[in-house]
Amino acid sequence: MGVLLDSRHTALALGPVAQDHLLQARQMQALSFTAHIPLVCFGIAFPVMVLLMEWWGQRTGDPLCRTIARRWSRVMIALFAIGAITGTVLSFEMGVLWPNFTATFGGVFGLGFAIEGFSFFLEAIFLGIYVYGWDRLSPRMHLLSGIPIAVTGFLGSWMVISVNAWMNHPSGFRLVAGRVVDVHPWKALFGNDFLWHELIHMYVAAYLVTGFVMAGAYAVARLRGRWTRYERTAIVVPLMIAALAAPTQILIGDWAARTVHKAQPTKLAAIEGLAKTTDGAPLHVLGWYDDGKIRDGLRIPKLLSTLASHDPSARVQGLDAVPPGDRPPVNVVRVAFQTMVGIGTLLAALGVLTLLVRVRRRRLPTRRAYYAAVAAAGPLSVVALVAGWVTTEVGRQPWVVYGVMRTSDAVTGAGVIPISYAVLWALYLSVGAGTMWILRRLARVPVEDPRYRGRPAPDVIA
Repeated sequence: MGVLLDSRHTALALGPVAQDHLLQARQMQALSFTAHIPLVCFGIAFPVMVLLMEWWGQRTGDPLCRTIARRWSRVMIALFAIGAITGTVLSFEMGVLWPNFTATFGGVFGLGFAIEGFSFFLEAIFLGIYVYGWDRLSPRMHLLSGIPIAVTGFLGSWMVISVNAWMNHPSGFRLVAGRVVDVHPWKALFGNDFLWHELIHMYVAAYLVTGFVMAGAYAVARLRGRWTRYERTAIVVPLMIAALAAPTQILIGDWAARTVHKAQPTKLAAIEGLAKTTDGAPLHVLGWYDDGKIRDGLRIPKLLSTLASHDPSARVQGLDAVPPGDRPPVNVVRVAFQTMVGIGTLLAALGVLTLLVRVRRRRLPTRRAYYAAVAAAGPLSVVALVAGWVTTEVGRQPWVVYGVMRTSDAVTGAGVIPISYAVLWALYLSVGAGTMWILRRLARVPVEDPRYRGRPAPDVIA
């Protein structure tokens, strides 16, 4: 891992603490992450969709596309503001809940968070220019002013993913007598072999989630009988992007699984519930891990070895390779992974169907059942997203920095966590209610430009 480990010491800057609320601290972090990560997806992908719609309006001269982009930009800035709240909470939790982690390794990953903070403020500046510049800038300059929003959204999230990849595969420092020395932040964050599959997997997921959530909103309108040219035009960009992303994600998931097999074999063993190291390991679909076995699952011989190494006879390390205290909670990881894969497979099938009909018939499917599936794909994609991150983060346990620092050694010794947990739930319930209220208000704003009514849609979006 590029880290010099001394088995007699644990990486600790502040010393171990007695903590009776480790589980609640982890749940608080998980709650904040669950609230924030869908907003990260919109921060990555939504600006690109808005710019594509505005660009298409300028290219075709269709005022409807500009109207849609302008309405979407209001949603974009509202979600950015909500994301600022949840992101700030996450930032505070890093230091408050896990002081040993930040004190010990802040010099390693601090550069990533510094760049992320710079990107956030730059994104806020250009969001203001873009949203308030619709009638103040020329069409060309207005479109150009939106490009930094997409770039900074990409850059900021890239830095956070780099930190997470480092936590899963630490490098760029040496550990001597329990102290971190010889730190190389650039190598730790950007020379990490674990980064690239995490980065690409997350970015494709961002376009998949944002696309299906947006398309799902217009699919609901279709199911309710509201299917004007506005809805028919607005659904195309997010739906086609999601349709391309969904099957692509399966290929990237295969890459990620092979990387995990090499770098975190215990996580892969937990994903499958593989109790013993096995040559030609099978894979079980569904089922429950109990007493070293998968019960009530569909067994597919040698499939795990095939997926992990592209070799049906390859050896796959089991849970028995590490002490019980170094194993993650198997059923949590396993259920989360199977949820992600199951939903992802259904979304990929929906994406392929969409692309086939679009290419062969130059239109979208027309059946009501198809739009019901698109409407369901929105919330299901969010469930798959969260399940994927549960697989990543819980599968790393009991390590906060894999193989170097345990989560129990990183946690705070403060005794107010139960109170903070209750306050956090109240905060997120309030934020969630406020978000729904804002989005409903924005959806009810009348369409500004009526010139699109009755005008035939261009063939490319028909």
